[in-house]
Amino acid sequence: MKICYDKLWKLLIDNKMKRTDLMHEANISSNVLARLGREEPVSMESIGKICGLLGCTVDDILEIVHDGK
Repeated sequence: MKICYDKLWKLLIDNKMKRTDLMHEANISSNVLARLGREEPVSMESIGKICGLLGCTVDDILEIVHDGK
């Protein structure tokens, strides 16, 4: 199972935001931002902060991709 955050990156582009803007405005750490960039799991608290900032739901920012096993 893999977590894909491509939807988040597209949403940031649509909102003319940079990743560092997301970090500061959503009050998430640089470690969380790095984990997002590496498509690693992050806490639901961090996901909630991002969704609150962008006014969206979890489905709007991430996708779970099953590896077929």
